[in-house]
Amino acid sequence: MSKDNAAALARAALDAGEGILRLAPAWVPRSFLMPGGRLKLDRQDLYALGAHRGGIDERWFASTTAAANEGAPPDEGLSYVVHEKNRFTLKDAIAAHGPEMIGETLWNTYKRWPVYSKFFDNLGPIPHHMHQSQEQAAKLGLEGKPESYYFPPQLNWTGNNFPYTFFGLEPGTTKADVRKCLERWDQGDNGILDLSKAARLKPGTGWLVPPCVLHAPGSLVTYEPQWGSDVFGMYQSMVEGRRVPWDLLVKDVPKEHHHDLDYLVEQLDWEKNIDPEFKKNNYLEPIVRTGGAEAGYFDRWIVYGRVNGKQLFSACELTVMPGRSATIKDPGAYGLIVVQGSGTIGKVTVDSPNFIRFGEMTADEVFVAARRAVEGVTFTNTGSEPFVSLRYFGPDAHADLPNVGDHMKA
Repeated sequence: MSKDNAAALARAALDAGEGILRLAPAWVPRSFLMPGGRLKLDRQDLYALGAHRGGIDERWFASTTAAANEGAPPDEGLSYVVHEKNRFTLKDAIAAHGPEMIGETLWNTYKRWPVYSKFFDNLGPIPHHMHQSQEQAAKLGLEGKPESYYFPPQLNWTGNNFPYTFFGLEPGTTKADVRKCLERWDQGDNGILDLSKAARLKPGTGWLVPPCVLHAPGSLVTYEPQWGSDVFGMYQSMVEGRRVPWDLLVKDVPKEHHHDLDYLVEQLDWEKNIDPEFKKNNYLEPIVRTGGAEAGYFDRWIVYGRVNGKQLFSACELTVMPGRSATIKDPGAYGLIVVQGSGTIGKVTVDSPNFIRFGEMTADEVFVAARRAVEGVTFTNTGSEPFVSLRYFGPDAHADLPNVGDHMKA
């Protein structure tokens, strides 16, 4: 699609939706994981992209970041705007109307939407892994990947096989201990989880996960605002009896270091991995931002805090009660997914589906342009149950963002 054509289509969609764009589902498979079946995708479509690609266990939201999957088409992971009979990527829309879409400051700084969010949904745990820092990823021309978690109650009606997540390494663990695990890679389970501790996952809570910190996410459906990157390194050689290829440890490592065990160990942020107060420094619970019972809505911070001193992303959960409305003003653009109920967002009608076929359009996801977000958006519940949506923001969006631990003060 030409730039001029994309710009014209995006302009028409922005005008028609008054700054609110409807997005199609962006499904992503992972060959090394088993889907948990809670993303409302028909079970017969979990392997719609072919068994060789793996099961579909992720849905990406307002994404301009491509998935780094072997054998994937170049647009895997990218969100598409749908208006009338036209489809075009959110990436192209932002490239055409950047200051209006994401705000002058964000556009001038990044020239793109630098974040995304997703649901991941697995039957069991993910291998103990890390995401490279910006400095490490830049060696390959890539972006680093700090991330965050929130476990939406609406999708976690069952915990599946292992609703626990290992974080970091036990205090007292040495670099030599981790190196020995890498030396044992081809001898079955390399035992790296013996060096870590798992936290029990609780729906309605979350975590902030800095880059270079090992973590083995458990089997709750997770809403995951993060930096716009798909880099990672798997440090666990087997998970639930399935082999993890060495390639998944070194896929985002310079080639000359693919078998340099010391380099692989040094990739880890040692201070953060062995932090004896990891939970205190990274655990999140919702904090009411605005609203209340009398107002008929609650807008709650669900992802907040800073990663290495920087506000990189944040997220809110808005609940509007039946028959009520809430006008929400935000200082920046956001991607939004409806997780319960039905209603209107501005003039756009939305609802949370119970059942989705692969390739089918839904009415549960939108992108709200920065200019419209600042003006304010009215959310109206038109159904008989709470109308609940999750929305995430880019870097430096909020002057009043809470810090990790502030839920204890609320």
